Amino acid sequence: MMSSPSSFPDEAAAARGLPVVRLKPKAEARAIRHGFPWVYADELVMDRRTGNIPPGALAVLEDGERRALGLVTVNVKSKIVARMLDRDPAAVVDEAWFAARLTRALELRERLHDAPFYRLVHAEADGLPGVVIDRFGDVAVVQPNAAWAEVLLEPLVAALRAVTGVSTVVKNGTGRSRGLEGLAEETVVLCGAVEGPVPVPMNGAVYMADVTGGQKTGLFYDQRPNHAFAARLAKGARVLDVFSHVGGFALAALAGGASSAVAVDASAPALALAEAGAKASGVADRFVTRQGDAFAVLEALAADGERFDLVICDPPAFAPAKPALEAGLRAYERIARLAAPLVAPGGYLVLCSCSHAADLSAFRNASARGIGRGGRRGQLLHTGFAGADHPMLPQLAESGYLKSLFFRLD
Repeated sequence: MMSSPSSFPDEAAAARGLPVVRLKPKAEARAIRHGFPWVYADELVMDRRTGNIPPGALAVLEDGERRALGLVTVNVKSKIVARMLDRDPAAVVDEAWFAARLTRALELRERLHDAPFYRLVHAEADGLPGVVIDRFGDVAVVQPNAAWAEVLLEPLVAALRAVTGVSTVVKNGTGRSRGLEGLAEETVVLCGAVEGPVPVPMNGAVYMADVTGGQKTGLFYDQRPNHAFAARLAKGARVLDVFSHVGGFALAALAGGASSAVAVDASAPALALAEAGAKASGVADRFVTRQGDAFAVLEALAADGERFDLVICDPPAFAPAKPALEAGLRAYERIARLAAPLVAPGGYLVLCSCSHAADLSAFRNASARGIGRGGRRGQLLHTGFAGADHPMLPQLAESGYLKSLFFRLD
């Protein structure tokens, strides 16, 4: 049980070899006390001592009146200058500490899933800020997207192996978040061995995850419930899956009884994995791929007079941060405008966004505008979010990034 911090004098922190960092007097300490996990650079007193703290080091955070708020990790090179690790400022972050966090995360996933294929750790929401861990049976892929996790990767991996029993751990050190933390990009097998793509059973299909060279960790578990909902609409349907990656919606739809599916993606390796997944799922005879730019393919299909009963567009984040919001919303609107005419009357259009900067209302409005500009009208049937193995931290809006809108068009 974590204790509620009351006081932890500078001397005690110094005795443990930890620096003390302090909020500015006008910074909102109440948000931190109520569970917000980040401190931004303009909220912290940046004296010379704080500026010299190495990236990823631990420190005790105090409010402006020198009352301890908890144990944080500090990276003065990042806009998020401190991340809350433990409300107990006396906590010791070692293998046992990681094991406790991982055990709690594992208990939830084992309750949710019958097989060990899921997101095991979803960063701040699982008490490990900036850390993502996806599990693929006996293989775990760790994304240490914050400097502290890079520094403490060894005890984290030791605890991961002890708690889950996985024999292979891959470090996927790629992505925008690491750049913001000043971390280099690299992917390396830390222990065990990876011999080709890992087959992943999900929603009645088999997906092939490239855990060392694919996008992110190799597979997007977050869309699992939305794949399942789409599969309910797919029986007997002609399906078009745009930005398909390794076959996401298409393979689930075929498992749900779709008559055919076309998977579109710019990546030839991703489509090769999708084809391998279709073969492993026993649906290769109903599955075809088309490589190319999604916007260009949508325009070409419309020019050819093609129509589908179910069209899904699941693009990458067009608005990964607030500065890109307006351009991102225009891109989402354009996708909807190009996709809507391809839906047969009475058919279904699924539009997805993984941009946390574009909230649900903004994304829904952009999608509706695009459908209207595409000459169609329809009902919004369902709004889907990430699966429960991607929990939200209620105080952190960024942890609820995924939105999937299911429309039925006239």
